[in-house]
Amino acid sequence: METKPPTPLAVLVGIQTPEVDDVAHQASLEELGRLVKTLGYEVAGTVSQRREGTGAGSLLGSGKLAELAALTGGTGVVSSMVPSSRSKARQRFEGTAAINEQAEHYLDAGRRPGFVIVDHELSPSQIRNLERATGAQVLDRTGVIVEIFHRHANTREAKLQVEMARLKYVAPRLRESSGGSERQQGPGAGESTLDLDRRKIRDRLSELKDQLEAVQRDSDQRRSARQDQLRVALVGYTNAGKSSLMRALTGSQVLVEDKLFATLDTTVRILQPETRPRVLISDTVGFIKQLPHDLVASFRSTLTEALEASLLLFVVDASDLTYEAQLEVSRSVLREIGADAVPSRLVLNKMDRVDAAGRAALAEKHPDAIMLSAHVPEDVSALREIIIAFFEAEMVEDVLVLPYTKQGLIGEVYESARVLSEEYDETGRVLKVRGLPGAITRLRRSLAAL
Repeated sequence: METKPPTPLAVLVGIQTPEVDDVAHQASLEELGRLVKTLGYEVAGTVSQRREGTGAGSLLGSGKLAELAALTGGTGVVSSMVPSSRSKARQRFEGTAAINEQAEHYLDAGRRPGFVIVDHELSPSQIRNLERATGAQVLDRTGVIVEIFHRHANTREAKLQVEMARLKYVAPRLRESSGGSERQQGPGAGESTLDLDRRKIRDRLSELKDQLEAVQRDSDQRRSARQDQLRVALVGYTNAGKSSLMRALTGSQVLVEDKLFATLDTTVRILQPETRPRVLISDTVGFIKQLPHDLVASFRSTLTEALEASLLLFVVDASDLTYEAQLEVSRSVLREIGADAVPSRLVLNKMDRVDAAGRAALAEKHPDAIMLSAHVPEDVSALREIIIAFFEAEMVEDVLVLPYTKQGLIGEVYESARVLSEEYDETGRVLKVRGLPGAITRLRRSLAAL
């Protein structure tokens, strides 16, 4: 019987700067732990330290670096690192580091963490220094997110987008690779290994860009065909429950997992029970603190779903103490693409996890918010009625005459508007309809062109 390899172990590292309070710092580390779990690793311990900033060559002070190395089996020393003198006040400020007691369990079992995961974006030299001191592979927060996106991308478009972001992340870190001064023989002689690797990445990025533009043209055409339809986009922080809500509203079998970034691909489904005209619900990629800009840029098509929607539903995990900070992250990303002009409603999800006092406080703070649980059918039905009422307020009534020679258009009429009444006279079928102004204008153009 084949033995399953043990789950890789990782130590989390966080720096608490003066502008970050204890709650935010702890929440960020817990979120990093969920990211690491999503990556398939197990958190063996946590090293946390207060420092003035994150710009030091080894990130941690020498004492904490030694403690981290004791967990991973490293020397705790960077050869080029010269210990800086610190005042007693500085030592007291930085001395609040804590190592998770869980780490002792793994050490007793003879297992050492092979990964150090840092809750900040690191420079290439910081990664090199930490790896020298700890003997472990070092990943920063951006690297973890990029790797998760790489593993979870399913569609061709998502795979192209993630590969581009991954190469852009890797490219500057090639500067620190060893052996960069070696020269190639034969064609291209004179290029170092590092130069050759960089050129390969540039060529691959150019190739990916062309492929992605072709795929996105097809996506743009599909969105253009839906532009007069009623469209709702679920947006929000990762793991806020968007996929669960999508499943409840549409009856679709979209992936639902208690993981960060369980799904990256935009899913569009029809609101159920179906209405006339139909309402389309799209579930977009989740946001997260410090989401790499290259990923924001790469997922243009996913974000365009939010930009072109008629209504945005900001889905928030109301049971999370940091939900307001998470909501601001979502709004700031959407502001980058101009989607803040789209009408929106706040949806406080997972209310089944909030006690009565918490519910009252949320209701007072967000009186216009929709409070629900995606797992309670009555709550989902109430949200469906709110969505329908939103679009009803935008609709107008009109009369369309469909000549007997053009009855092939009847399907398009029923698809784009609600038919209130239907009569016949000598000119053809007379339809009283109700729908969005844009949809009715398009129907009139179609009738006039035939």
